[in-house]
Amino acid sequence: MAAAAAADTSSADTRRYVVGYALAPKKQNSFIQSSLLSRAAARGMDLVPVDEARPLADQGPFDLVIHKLYGHDWRAQLQAFSARYPSVPVVDPPHAIDRLHNRISMLQVVSELDVPLSDAADDHHHRHTFGIPSQVVVYDAAALADSGLLAALRFPLIAKPLVADGSAKSHKMSLVYHSEGLCKLRPPLVLQEFVNHGGVIFKVYVVGGHVTCVKRRSLPDVSKEILEDTAAEGTVSFSQVSNLPTARNAEEYYEDLRLEDAVMPPTDFVNEIAGGLRRALGLQLFNFDMIRDVRAGDRYLVIDINYFPGYAKMPGYEIALTDFFWEMVHKDDVALNEEEESKPTVVK
Repeated sequence: MAAAAAADTSSADTRRYVVGYALAPKKQNSFIQSSLLSRAAARGMDLVPVDEARPLADQGPFDLVIHKLYGHDWRAQLQAFSARYPSVPVVDPPHAIDRLHNRISMLQVVSELDVPLSDAADDHHHRHTFGIPSQVVVYDAAALADSGLLAALRFPLIAKPLVADGSAKSHKMSLVYHSEGLCKLRPPLVLQEFVNHGGVIFKVYVVGGHVTCVKRRSLPDVSKEILEDTAAEGTVSFSQVSNLPTARNAEEYYEDLRLEDAVMPPTDFVNEIAGGLRRALGLQLFNFDMIRDVRAGDRYLVIDINYFPGYAKMPGYEIALTDFFWEMVHKDDVALNEEEESKPTVVK
């Protein structure tokens, strides 16, 4: 009997778990690195690509499915898979991801956050706060000439496509210095106030309960002289906020900027916001971009949220993702243990 018990224990210890991943080719190339595969394998987990040519429900068996594919067919496949294997976690639910595909609903969740920030004061007892920049949605070109619609905004503005689906088109943005530059824009789009932030953006990566904050170069601050230069071009196009723009004096600006001198936001403060977003969005894998308003050094603004970002750029991403996979494939074990522990002890 003891031998049978030992055999059962040995079998449990040697069981391997299968994590299926459904990612576009470009995403696979960046995310599925040998360092991640080997670390996961050492923990008893094998990462296996999903065959898009076959129904997902006919593949596996999987202990966890992670994905970043879109479309009605893929959504239907996920629903069929979950119906057949309801105990297998799918990260993340499509309905939760949908909210991040619209730049208005994306940031609305930040405004609705109920985060106490109880321990978010630094050593000098400054109270840190957060929010989002002022913004409006523009559905057609006629609205760009509506002074009433734009009255609440101050130049410069960032024009972003309304749809944020990860495509190259959704990353095409413009920095607008004055009203003349609005005529070059193509709605539907979101006009968001550009807030000077010292040329530094904080990227906060969330992997389940793990949070990592890193700093990156961002767009240079816009001076009063540039805004008042009516002879200057009204807009500057760029792909991502952390990319260098073609703005004047950018090279000189970055020569003066020492990224290592930029002060990181307090860890507790970042963790509070990340935890609040994770609960409100119902997502496990995302990141958000945050800037510090130079007009009020203790105020931060969330300007973007992305599902399943480029984790390979996150320091130690292999460790965080492997730990997350392990937690997800053992979710039922943890729930069972907690249930057993919550049962009252019977004394005879």
